[in-house]
Amino acid sequence: MDSSLDSTLLDRFAAIVGDHHALRDAVDIEPYLTERRGLWHGQTCLVLRPGSVGEVSAILKLATETKTPVVPQGGNTGLVGGQVPDGSGREIVLSLSRLNRIREIDPLSNTLTAEAGVILENLHRAADEADRLFPLSLASQGSAQIGGNLSSNAGGTGVLAYGNARELCLGVEVVLPTGEIFDDLRKLKKDNTGYDLKNLFVGAEGTLGVITAAVLKLFPKPKGREVGWVGMNTPQDALALFGLASDRAGSGLTAFELISETLLGFAERHIPGTQRPLADKWPWYVLMEISSGRSAEDATGLAEDILSAGLEREFAGDAVIAASLAQGAAFWAIREALSDAQRPEGASIKHDISVPVAAIPDFIERAGKAVAGVSPDARVACFGHMGDGNLHYNISQPAGGDAEAFLALYRTMNKAVHDVVRALGGSISAEHGIGQLKRDELLTTAPPVAIDLMRRVKAAFDPAGIMNPGKVI
Repeated sequence: MDSSLDSTLLDRFAAIVGDHHALRDAVDIEPYLTERRGLWHGQTCLVLRPGSVGEVSAILKLATETKTPVVPQGGNTGLVGGQVPDGSGREIVLSLSRLNRIREIDPLSNTLTAEAGVILENLHRAADEADRLFPLSLASQGSAQIGGNLSSNAGGTGVLAYGNARELCLGVEVVLPTGEIFDDLRKLKKDNTGYDLKNLFVGAEGTLGVITAAVLKLFPKPKGREVGWVGMNTPQDALALFGLASDRAGSGLTAFELISETLLGFAERHIPGTQRPLADKWPWYVLMEISSGRSAEDATGLAEDILSAGLEREFAGDAVIAASLAQGAAFWAIREALSDAQRPEGASIKHDISVPVAAIPDFIERAGKAVAGVSPDARVACFGHMGDGNLHYNISQPAGGDAEAFLALYRTMNKAVHDVVRALGGSISAEHGIGQLKRDELLTTAPPVAIDLMRRVKAAFDPAGIMNPGKVI
């Protein structure tokens, strides 16, 4: 073990939070060491669980003084390894789970101030009790924490209408590596006083400081909501339906999700209780949500108008509108289960990409050919947020194939798919972040000036290099 992590130093860190909240036992530490897909397993000799901003400040001040690397961690739901320590055992994990208070709800200002460890589902519940909506919605919302959501600039299914985490954040409270506290918890929608510092921390994946609280935007709850499931032949048909829905519903189009038949078949096989919304199988499906701030009747009329026009113009082959809230929830449950449905099919190589919405059909066609060139029998399992150009383009191993041999193609497959993404002016990381997974590719493919600027920002905020080393940049 490095001398900087001798028992005396560990005791100094533990004293800040108290022994009960300083985890050293291997059994207690284990849940903090592995990310949910099992791609990274790190090591640490100490997990600190501070209960106040002052304790976070003291931890980071001591870490800078002693050059002790710190890995901030929320609900450990990230998918790029940004929240996992390395294998050296020299990094300590800083868990924000005890900073879990909702400090204020202001319905008139449409804001909610929450600490970093508040679970996303609890935020939804608090907003709902105030007759408001917090629209950030993720499959992992039962365990994901808002601090991690902000640190990774999470997206989810509501981006089309409401924006991603960055657009839902008005202000932040951040502890800097030096221990200084940057208090920017303001509710202002308009503030043109210099650089927008909060956006340096939102999306920085804990490499510049630790977000400890945030002021979040709330919205009026829709008075009407309809969920439709549509079957169609091609992604081009889905794009045409999206254009039609956007024209007729405007901001009332609150979700537009694309799902392949391959993935729906996986869900039918592996997710208990999955029922196909339509009698016939179609190569592609769209899960569409229409919301109205005026009335339930308005949402129903819009949804019926859009789907009737889609069927008449043959963009849609078949469609159904959920007959009840329960059926609408069942449609969404299928969508949220797609990642879990893929796991029993064996090894998979995943891509979180974005391209201009109009380029999605072209991307799917060209990427499919690229995948076949790497592994002819691999199965493309594509789904995602078509309305904002973000697809989860996942590749499952050939049926009955060897998982280890397929995963050996990881880098080659990534390059083949990402080459298509870049050719179409897209991004290799749409909503999951960079972390460890995409760090090297970012460094080799991003414009040199961009990398240099990011390094300058990192050096300015974290000259000791203690914040989440080896992640992003």
